[in-house]
Amino acid sequence: MLVIGANDTVNPAAAEDPGSPIAGMPVLEVWKARHVVILKRGMATGYSGVENPLFFKDNSRMLFGDAKESIDKLLAGLRD
Repeated sequence: MLVIGANDTVNPAAAEDPGSPIAGMPVLEVWKARHVVILKRGMATGYSGVENPLFFKDNSRMLFGDAKESIDKLLAGLRD
């Protein structure tokens, strides 16, 4: 699973933490994938201001930087 610049829309707290401010919000359950790569510029929270536990799950990795540049480099590597 590849996630680009998403915070709240892939936050497992919405589905797993009834006390979360975003509890019940519809989200993409990307944390259920075998491997998750998150492309973001930094660790900032999303619009809701809620930290995203997805970023700390064992199956998740962060790729920091500009998403377009990162994807272009990934695609170039796949073509080689």
